[in-house]
Amino acid sequence: MELSDNDRVNLERARRVADKLGLVLNPNRERALKVATLLAKNHAEHGKYYCPCKQSHPLDPAKDTVCPCPTLTEEIAADGHCFCKLFYTTEAAGAAGAEGAEMTSTAKET
Repeated sequence: MELSDNDRVNLERARRVADKLGLVLNPNRERALKVATLLAKNHAEHGKYYCPCKQSHPLDPAKDTVCPCPTLTEEIAADGHCFCKLFYTTEAAGAAGAEGAEMTSTAKET
């Protein structure tokens, strides 16, 4: 999959958030890119990185959550990944059939 400059920026932002949280991105690059792109779209349209997986349609800034979600810690503890399947523990990323570190380094290289 060839990445555009915008794709690289979106994945890099998500990777930085994952790094700060001690997590990795979903090893499925298409899924990670889809969620990261929707986050960027919400930011461009609404000024914040609203969670695309938990948002109202149309988006309601008064009730919709900003990524990373307040429930992230509980979701990670229960499932090894967040609801959107953007952020994973290293162990869960490995169990998902790919190495989370490889996904992270791919985003850095591009």
